[in-house]
Amino acid sequence: MIYTVTFNPSLDYIVTVRDFKPGIVNRTCEEIMFPGGKGINVSIVLKNLGMDSTVLGFTAGFTGKEIQRRVTEMGCKEELIPITKGLSRINVKLRSNEESEINGMGPVIDEEAIRALYEKLDTLKEGDVLVLAGSIPSSMPETMYMDIMKYLEGRGVMVAVDATKDLLVNVLPYHPFLIKPNNHELGEIFQVTLKEKDDVITYAKKLQEKGARNVLVSMAGDGAVLVSEDGSVYRSEAPKGKVVNSVGAGDSMVAGFLYGYLTSGDYKTAFKTGISCGSASAFSENLATKPEVEAILNTLTF
Repeated sequence: MIYTVTFNPSLDYIVTVRDFKPGIVNRTCEEIMFPGGKGINVSIVLKNLGMDSTVLGFTAGFTGKEIQRRVTEMGCKEELIPITKGLSRINVKLRSNEESEINGMGPVIDEEAIRALYEKLDTLKEGDVLVLAGSIPSSMPETMYMDIMKYLEGRGVMVAVDATKDLLVNVLPYHPFLIKPNNHELGEIFQVTLKEKDDVITYAKKLQEKGARNVLVSMAGDGAVLVSEDGSVYRSEAPKGKVVNSVGAGDSMVAGFLYGYLTSGDYKTAFKTGISCGSASAFSENLATKPEVEAILNTLTF
């Protein structure tokens, strides 16, 4: 079973306003709402591909109940932990002449809620996959990802981590199955600017030396790179298409990689599926569907 963790899920409310002007009443011409959070995105894309997973994390208030309802409506199993105080956040994205975002805070995650999460993690067994994705709320320990990996050490759980800076670096000694920084995040770790794939490969290998098994680096319009644990290195240009919405593209790449690997056992297949999923989401208003992924996958020739 695959489990995804989203510590601070949201309702993402995307509104379009023609010629937005501050200080006056503006009216929307288009509105979209969906459950948000990197782990939730991974689970939704996996479900779209036909693979089940379980959504873990925390929710609070009426917004939390709506997140749970929408996740279930999309066909995903959820075991989100309810918190009695506060509200799950609403993130607002305003599309007009420019794009603006206002992200909510979310509830305080207390020690009791964290203990409840560990109780759920206790059910994971050898061969299960755990996806840790996104930022950690300020009310939680900054070492949370590392603490979870240390807790699960030796149980044979395959852990994928999509996070930035110290959150990512701190888990490397526990040998995550997959990490997925983008080229800018990879550069931040080593305080360099990375634009060329050869340089990205060099620094991806440095993360491998620190303990990561597989390093998948997304490069937006410049494609992606995979340095796999079997010593293979794969690179790809970005598939051709019009970018409609980049939100969730990286999460979709993680989902595609896991789906490709778990169904084939082959890293090249996993890489191609990951690229196809990431691009399919970027080219769509919503997250990637299986027909969209397959259409792109059939164009990849490397």
